[in-house]
Amino acid sequence: MNAYVAEFIGTALMILLGNAVVANVVLTGTKGSNSGWIVITTAWALAVFVGVVVAGPYSGAHLNPIVTLAMALAEKFEWNRVPFYVIAQLTGAMFGSLLVWLMYKDHFDATADQGLKAAPFATAPAIRNNFSNLFSEIIGTFVLIFVIFYFASPTFGTKEVTAIGMGSLGAIPVSFLVWVIGLSLGGTTGYAINPARDLGPRIIHTFVPIKDKGKSGWDYAWIPIIGPVIGAVLATLLFRSLQ
Repeated sequence: MNAYVAEFIGTALMILLGNAVVANVVLTGTKGSNSGWIVITTAWALAVFVGVVVAGPYSGAHLNPIVTLAMALAEKFEWNRVPFYVIAQLTGAMFGSLLVWLMYKDHFDATADQGLKAAPFATAPAIRNNFSNLFSEIIGTFVLIFVIFYFASPTFGTKEVTAIGMGSLGAIPVSFLVWVIGLSLGGTTGYAINPARDLGPRIIHTFVPIKDKGKSGWDYAWIPIIGPVIGAVLATLLFRSLQ
């Protein structure tokens, strides 16, 4: 499989399963209605597992522009491939989110709360405070990237290895990492820690015809982009200083 196709498919699967669990928990009339944060964080961790298993042998399973950026900054990934990985991740996230809307369309339309309608697409803070929301995304992403560096082989980006190991065994550590980030650090902003995961679905929310859907929260959208970038740069600088 082509590496860019793998990034598209892996990210689409991750977003399909990750955003669908949010839909299942928060939308009206679903079988999983009101089942809680532990269900969301667990399913998101398993969604990452699925995406990594599928994409890992072909692309390294970045599934996140910030992972791609960090690996390039650490000179573990070729800069000329970065834009193509990011495009694949963003479009994969959009496609996965579109599938979530199609699957849960009746429940989106049956839900009265506009915030709950938006939740399966993009993140939003529990309490809006730009500084603390940005700090939350920086910290969450810092932990993600810093630990991923210790999963990655020194020869990351070559055909011999992947970002976090081959197949399901390599997917297990990063899945636990995403799980603990969600459980511990995700309560403030919903732990985007991935610009494609937030931006792609937010674009889909803007255009799909959901009954009384409300706004797409574009005044907040910069935080799950800038925060992860800062967190990734800081994690990379610290990792490199320790080598």
